[in-house]
Amino acid sequence: MPSTAVIAPDQLRLSVAPMMDWTDTHCRVFHRLLAPHARLYTEMVHANAVIHGDRGRLLALDPVEHPVALQLGGSEPELLARAARLGAEAGFDEINLNCGCPSDRVQAGRFGACLMREPTLVAASVAAMVEACDVPVTVKCRLGVDDDHDYGRFRAFIDEVAAGGCRMFVVHARNAWLQGLSPKENREVPPLRYDWAYRLKRERPDLQVLVNGGIATAEEATAHLQHVEGAMLGRAAYHTPYLLHRLDVAWFGGELRSRAELLRALQPYVEAQLASGVFLKHITRHLLGLFAGERGGRAFRQVLSEGAHRPGADWSLVERALAVTESFAAPTAPSLPQASG
Repeated sequence: MPSTAVIAPDQLRLSVAPMMDWTDTHCRVFHRLLAPHARLYTEMVHANAVIHGDRGRLLALDPVEHPVALQLGGSEPELLARAARLGAEAGFDEINLNCGCPSDRVQAGRFGACLMREPTLVAASVAAMVEACDVPVTVKCRLGVDDDHDYGRFRAFIDEVAAGGCRMFVVHARNAWLQGLSPKENREVPPLRYDWAYRLKRERPDLQVLVNGGIATAEEATAHLQHVEGAMLGRAAYHTPYLLHRLDVAWFGGELRSRAELLRALQPYVEAQLASGVFLKHITRHLLGLFAGERGGRAFRQVLSEGAHRPGADWSLVERALAVTESFAAPTAPSLPQASG
């Protein structure tokens, strides 16, 4: 029988989307410092890569990241099941199947958004993954592909996949255009229809539903909580990461910490990584937006960008960037709306 395990609701309220080339373990450790209660996601990893590739790199996971999900790509139930088992054994708290990525490479491999047209295959894949591992198996999907504008077809996809054992769906509330739009354009051009996700939650209250796509402000994120379990932030979390901290404090409580204090809390991790042979640039590239919108933010980015790639770059460069930034007077952060429910 399919698992009916659900994720604790307080772990779904705030999450950071899986983002290729961005949400690696260094990024996730930084985001965890900013948002202790957020659910974090890896970059999408193809099932074949997990099975045959460098698992030490692909499944890299720091203990502080929990709760954290592994997002898999693929369309072969047996391979997805093997990869899900390996992910669970590596310590991930959730295995998420990508049914939303529209890139040409993904389409050529018959996975990602094109799976929206194959609900029976997705359901079989989910059922195999549920059978193979003891953590929740979830799906991240779109509303449809190309000119599919039929809510009934979307709900039928959800229903069939749910019958395979998926209890939680992350709905990127746009269609994916498989031809004619780049992946970047697919994140911006197709219109957002959050109402489909809201309607799904009303009609299928036993399912957990998260909304993703186009969420740029605290007010927008908070508004979604009136309708679904959670808001998943993508580019806003990466380019303006302090938003994560402000939301975490507003929604879960705690004390608002300064950007500099949060960054200095990352020093032990950075120095441990440097000692293990990691180059500073691989970590600091995820920090560049910390002072976005603040006076001195450009100087902060400039110091890190120009210095992190140089041989021997170490934590002193981060301190230098902070010193330059702190020479500017920073405005007070505005208050945020409180979450309800």
